[in-house]
Amino acid sequence: MHHILITGGAGFIGSHVVRLFVNKYSEYQIINLDSLTYAGNLTNLKDIEGKSNYKFVKADICDFDVMQRIFTDFQIDSVIHLAAESHVDRSIKDPLAFARTNVMGTLNLLDAARQTWKDFDKQHLFYHISTDEVYGSLEFDDTLFTEETKYDPHSPYSASKASSDHFVRAYYDTYGLPVVISNCSNNYGSFQFPEKLIPLFINNIRHNKLLPVYGKGENVRDWLFVEDHVRAIDLIFHKGKTGDTYNIGGFNEWKNIDLIRVMIKTVDRLLGRKEGESEKLITYVTDRAGHDLRYAIDSSKLKNELGWQPSLQFEEGIEKTVHWYLENQDWLDNVTSGDYLKYYKEMYNY
Repeated sequence: MHHILITGGAGFIGSHVVRLFVNKYSEYQIINLDSLTYAGNLTNLKDIEGKSNYKFVKADICDFDVMQRIFTDFQIDSVIHLAAESHVDRSIKDPLAFARTNVMGTLNLLDAARQTWKDFDKQHLFYHISTDEVYGSLEFDDTLFTEETKYDPHSPYSASKASSDHFVRAYYDTYGLPVVISNCSNNYGSFQFPEKLIPLFINNIRHNKLLPVYGKGENVRDWLFVEDHVRAIDLIFHKGKTGDTYNIGGFNEWKNIDLIRVMIKTVDRLLGRKEGESEKLITYVTDRAGHDLRYAIDSSKLKNELGWQPSLQFEEGIEKTVHWYLENQDWLDNVTSGDYLKYYKEMYNY
């Protein structure tokens, strides 16, 4: 029986990973560890909280002693590490918080695994989830990020994730700790905290609020539906080669302004408004410092070795995503108001 520690499991991607593993693998014990910062929300997992193979633990990965105790108490043999500060704008305002969580937090988990497991076997795996932002920026051409692309981070967020990736590889090379890394493109879907582009703009369109677009909206991103990402994580965890890196992308590039217009069209239609009515909400703002031009991932290795490919193109995925946020307006209002935090502060006395 696997005893799997999933960090950041109350967050956006993490909650989808926890749900899949709890529902799909009843023989596994899943320990969801989250510190419940602003982006952690246990209502994301209401549907599985009573499952016998699921346990939530509130803890901070920056506390090494607590991490070591959790590894021992729960007999952890595998880790899927998603806990991270991830919003670029926040990293520009407070880079030290990103270094603490993304670098030192990861290092704490790595060393807790090394000290607890000691003799590594096939049951052990430290799976580190990272980002395509570590690779830097691409020109507007046909080049793609591959697993061999040199790291060139441009923001405190991407620098902290690049550093954590390096530590994971160092523990593999130095200690033989069984690790695997995946670097993914921009995710979207249900339960995403509405500071990120897609849920933020869906909510703003809904309330007729301005849609702030950096620069001219010409930056390009590769978009990946979160459930496709989680399928890839499942495959890599079970079939990925130890010591390897896998890129996960949607083969789905969009200029920000074009993506925003698709969202506007979709939200207006589903709200019964005149098509394109909300385009008047677009407002161009000063570009973000160090804003990368373009990200695009080549997922050929993952496709060729493990048989994964995305199931949805963006128009289909965004339709599904907009439907979810409009049908779950209570969740969206609870998060944007901050009411969800009050419940957890009372429950955990913090």
